[in-house]
Amino acid sequence: EPRGHAGMYGAVVVRAGAAAEGAHLAALFLHGAGYSAMCGHAVMALGRFALDYGLVPEPARPETAVHLRCPCGPVTAFVPWDGRRSGNPVRFHSVPAFAAATDLAIDVPGHGKVVIDIGYGGTFYAFLSAEQLGLDVCSSKTRDLVSAASAVTEAVKKQFKLHHPESEDLAFLYGTILTDGKDAFSEEPTTNICVFADEQVDRSPTGSGVTARIALQYHKGLIQLNQTRTFRSSTTGSLFTGKAVKATKCGDYNAVVVEVSGEAFYTGTATFTVEEEDPLKYGFLFK
Repeated sequence: EPRGHAGMYGAVVVRAGAAAEGAHLAALFLHGAGYSAMCGHAVMALGRFALDYGLVPEPARPETAVHLRCPCGPVTAFVPWDGRRSGNPVRFHSVPAFAAATDLAIDVPGHGKVVIDIGYGGTFYAFLSAEQLGLDVCSSKTRDLVSAASAVTEAVKKQFKLHHPESEDLAFLYGTILTDGKDAFSEEPTTNICVFADEQVDRSPTGSGVTARIALQYHKGLIQLNQTRTFRSSTTGSLFTGKAVKATKCGDYNAVVVEVSGEAFYTGTATFTVEEEDPLKYGFLFK
């Protein structure tokens, strides 16, 4: 504050040389604790932004492919375009997603032993049902879900070493996603909450998290190629859909390309001002 709050998420758009190699733009993602390697919802927003602000020459109707370079690698957003403005839903294909570990027993202080999966969808997440922690992802207090998820994240960091086959810079646990346990394919939505960075809570179902969760479900034989699942955020009720569209490899890992679809909306534009004599010019944090 006063120019934001701890739950905000941002993207720094980079153009020119940094966005070379066939991309329309590059992006750095930032949150309350620093930077992250991927953000699906930001990709949806950036796809619309790129079309509406002329960053893509000669966009095509009814849909335009927007190529982005993200810290995790190349990502393509497919954005509706009517000749004047962008629309929804936006879908994207991220980097190859894979199961890094399944049925991993972790000792979580205050909760005992739990069994988790770790999936990669542009960044790494730990997944487990909230029920294992004595909670309900739909009805428990957000504060209790956040505290439990954060305890899982810290325990996993201490007890399991992550590896990424292409870049050790990506080999870090971004957060923990608590689910309703409904991993088997169903036409009904499955609900989750993502707690990442410094106890930041995602307002969306988490694009990179959906990517990683689909990869885990595919790895376990719970979902087939091109079977679409719907994912609900327990915080806002917003929905994404996801499906594995192609089997591939990421190093030695069997991986999938996942398509995630959702909506992004403009809420305004802002100009931030810093006056040198302002004693709070660098901001402050209440927690």
